[in-house]
Amino acid sequence: MQKYIEFSKEVAQGKAEDKPIVALESTIISHGMPYPQNVEMAQNVEQIIRNHGAIPATIAIIDGKIKIGLEANELDLLATSDDVAKVSRRDLAEIIATKRIGATTVASTMICAELADIKFFVTGGIGGVHRGVAQTMDISADLEELSQTNVTVICAGAKSILDLPKTLEYLETNGVPVIGYQTDELPAFFTPESGIKLNSSADTPEAIARICKTKNELALNGGIVVANPVPQADALSKAYIDQIIEDAVKEADDKGISGKDATPFLLGKIVDKSDGKSLKTNIKLVENNAVLGAKIAVAFTQL
Repeated sequence: MQKYIEFSKEVAQGKAEDKPIVALESTIISHGMPYPQNVEMAQNVEQIIRNHGAIPATIAIIDGKIKIGLEANELDLLATSDDVAKVSRRDLAEIIATKRIGATTVASTMICAELADIKFFVTGGIGGVHRGVAQTMDISADLEELSQTNVTVICAGAKSILDLPKTLEYLETNGVPVIGYQTDELPAFFTPESGIKLNSSADTPEAIARICKTKNELALNGGIVVANPVPQADALSKAYIDQIIEDAVKEADDKGISGKDATPFLLGKIVDKSDGKSLKTNIKLVENNAVLGAKIAVAFTQL
């Protein structure tokens, strides 16, 4: 197992010194944002985590290795390469074996983080149950991973292109705690409001860290979702973004775009239709999640 894992210098030192470490995905870099905003966002998010007392570990697949933490040249390679594979659980062994460049999704980042004994992972939003699931059976592997992999995921809820009520129901069925941070409502990625009530909420990073510790001590398998609303100052109005999403979903349906191609297509269309506003919000919500993720990881190490 360990022959496939390679730590960056910073992460290796952090692990040796028992410092709090926060994993970061790489699909948002390769498939979620254009260059050079993707590199700037990744560097800023890593620095935010450092500024709040933790070590960032951006994860990707390069040259047959699971890279836990990227050096500057590796980040540039990932951000500028044309043929970066989008790697979920089903693709992980193939991309490593064939030594292709791969960007990790939420699901594969969770797998790699657990292999590296990293307990906390910051992302933008998780995948979920896609709209029209009765016809397509399109359900993100992220949800199944959350049911079995012991990593806490700090996010702005599920991506709002999804069927949010069914996504929450799926998580509940699989025993995945969804904890609202300073909210009792499931955030809807670009906006704090979804109208969907949560069963659990917590007001401090320390409270979330205690829940994580207790879950580990009880040996309850699976992850935790910490749902952190985008700050109101950076949010888009619900009515505005909902209409843009409806138009983008209809266009995807008309063009027959589904499966792993759906999310990049929809997010790209939403950027276009919002004149770039959604991209700015996406960056701000990731930065906001990085602050909370670092605080939870620090609090956890102090318990």
